[in-house]
Amino acid sequence: MTQQDLVVPHLVEMARQIRLDALRMTRDAKSSHVGSIFSVADILAVLYGSVLRVRPNQPDWLQRDRFVMSKGHAAAGLYAALAHAGFFRRERLAEFCVDGGSLAGHVTHNGVPGVEVSTGSLGHGLALATGMAIGIHRAGLEGRVFCVLSDGECDEGSTWEAALLAGNKELEHLTVVVDYNKIQSLGRVDEVMPLEPFSDKWRSFGWETREVDGHDITELLGALDPITWPSESRRPRCLLAHTVKGKGVSFMEDDLLWHYRSPQGDEYAAALSELKGDQ
Repeated sequence: MTQQDLVVPHLVEMARQIRLDALRMTRDAKSSHVGSIFSVADILAVLYGSVLRVRPNQPDWLQRDRFVMSKGHAAAGLYAALAHAGFFRRERLAEFCVDGGSLAGHVTHNGVPGVEVSTGSLGHGLALATGMAIGIHRAGLEGRVFCVLSDGECDEGSTWEAALLAGNKELEHLTVVVDYNKIQSLGRVDEVMPLEPFSDKWRSFGWETREVDGHDITELLGALDPITWPSESRRPRCLLAHTVKGKGVSFMEDDLLWHYRSPQGDEYAAALSELKGDQ
């Protein structure tokens, strides 16, 4: 049995737990974005369960990898991943998006160990990650920088300004993952602002680019690990992860409704049952 044979089942279970926690968090807070959280859950599990070099008991460790969750509306998923990775107790997840709670509805770094920067104004995350990567390089540190983008924020000009700068600066220790679920807040990506040929755009900006199934843990591991995807040159890397909005709950999958809808009542019970494997 290989090391990967042992790791993959753990990461599959971690992704399931992230979805379960996020389902409860959004239900209790009567908040939204559960579909966006479910599409990125496997990516978060692989990053926090295997790839990121971090120390949960020492979140400000100088040589750590940095992670920027640019799609800050999927905050509940990130908080769940941080709790499972050991940055804080899972009981704190009850403080998500409620009066007096410490976990804001969009990603916040204030008082939250493991969060590098507050996000949620779409189109800003890659600029922040690019600045971090430049700073790490100038300081001679070993840390890498990972950034998760939504496909919808790739409509933003600021995203492409940062992409152009990162390619020009040859930031080989910067990796972007695009959660390409094909649905943004008010419609399907192809209807609002088509992105294809998406891979070619990133390559033309000087990025090494791959496309993977964003729900295949083995594929994600192979693409996110620098050992299995070594840099061919001094270029940043972009991983286009094809995902399904609402992944894991049949009636949420690929449905625009679940960008803003809160899981309540019978819908919550049905979603919980599917994620727990009762059906």
